[in-house]
Amino acid sequence: MNALQPWHIIVLVIVVVLLFGAKRLPDAARSIGKSMKIFKAETKDLSGENKANADAEPAETRQIPPAATTPTQAAAASTPGTAQDQQVADLQRQLDELKKQQAADQAQKNAS
Repeated sequence: MNALQPWHIIVLVIVVVLLFGAKRLPDAARSIGKSMKIFKAETKDLSGENKANADAEPAETRQIPPAATTPTQAAAASTPGTAQDQQVADLQRQLDELKKQQAADQAQKNAS
């Protein structure tokens, strides 16, 4: 009695065509398909990251790759106190660069 009848579907299709127009429906279907494809790829990527994090070494045992040394860094490393200060400054600079890159990527995503 309350089941969806074929004429209900026909009326629904007619209403959708009248509301959106026959020219816009293929574009809407295409954009929905692209959105679903992107969503599926992102969820697969997130699940891949979770598996990769589970397989990775714990954070305490991971080694930080050595930074490229320049002559000024080598000279600064000759004294023990300044070597740590230089490393902290280098790490801070790298962190600032990563933040700028992340902000640029986010702005590019928002513009799309």
